[in-house]
Amino acid sequence: MTDDPQAPQGAAPHDEVDPVPELDAAAMAEARALQDSLTKPPGSLGRLEDLGVWLCGVQGCSPPRPIRDTRVVVFAGDHGIATAVGTSAYPSSVTAQMVANFVHGGAAVNVLAALHGASVRVVDVSVDSDYEGLAVPASVTRHKVRRGSEPLDRADALSAADTVLALQAGAAVADEEIDSGADLLIGGDMGIGNTSSAAAIMARLTGADVASLVGRGTGIDDDTWMRKTAAVRDAVFRCRGEAPEPRLVLQQVGGADIAAMTGFLARAAQRRTPVLLDGVISATAAVVAERMQPGSSRWWQAGHRSTEPAQQRALSELQLQPLLDLQLRLGEGTGALAALPLLHAAGAIMRDMATFESAGVATAVVERP
Repeated sequence: MTDDPQAPQGAAPHDEVDPVPELDAAAMAEARALQDSLTKPPGSLGRLEDLGVWLCGVQGCSPPRPIRDTRVVVFAGDHGIATAVGTSAYPSSVTAQMVANFVHGGAAVNVLAALHGASVRVVDVSVDSDYEGLAVPASVTRHKVRRGSEPLDRADALSAADTVLALQAGAAVADEEIDSGADLLIGGDMGIGNTSSAAAIMARLTGADVASLVGRGTGIDDDTWMRKTAAVRDAVFRCRGEAPEPRLVLQQVGGADIAAMTGFLARAAQRRTPVLLDGVISATAAVVAERMQPGSSRWWQAGHRSTEPAQQRALSELQLQPLLDLQLRLGEGTGALAALPLLHAAGAIMRDMATFESAGVATAVVERP
């Protein structure tokens, strides 16, 4: 049982988790042998071959099955730092407006998801709005924890209880998507001020200099960047002397949306469901999830490299190499969706390409180095 007096009554112990399953080693060995039997020089398809082997590992079979049901879940939440300090080029009201835009299919994530046959679900975890005048269905707020977070430079972003509730909400969303048939998940984000929280989380977890982690977010100017950097530095200074325990860091300088994303990623790994990470928010949540639940990262691939420096530090911590580098910084899940065709290609090559034997093609006359 948990000894946290602020944890919700009846909550599962949030610091005690089952070991993360390993990928299927036998399937991966079969996949490597299959790759070497295909009509190409060994290793000539580079990372597409590695992706194919990974797909076999997460699915437990070789060749891998087609990915048929990709689900994008956009976790939305507001961050008090944006309003209190002015760290964004956009007002906080944009978060709620964009939630409505997601619902009605007008955002970039909707366009890319439709192109690739994926679905989009938006989950309001902590948007500071009741959506007056906006057509947002009640299902969007079913997992809502609170309205916004506190300004992290002067107070903890969340209470201990809200942090646990947000982690549990993310895990519940992962369960809902997996139980209804998802075979690949993407975590997207929407929240004015969320890149400030991401930078603060990464600074707390890694000890890196704040200025090296703070990016331009929504395209802020130099003066706004300096205010943002000072606010994040104040937040990290406020927490000095306390060990960077992952759940505490989410409470101190995170947000309910990032905590929910953390729970979502951790549960997906527990349930053997692969995830394609997106930008700075999902990568930051992934670092927290990996520290809470070591080994989770083997179930993830990094879709792209963001322009946000905190994301680049997060990928380094996770030892994940991004599939694309298109200078994206939108979030929502767009970078992961842009990389999705590479996963489809990796699987199709293993299923549909002829072997040397079946095609009657001579194999190499020299052994592979």
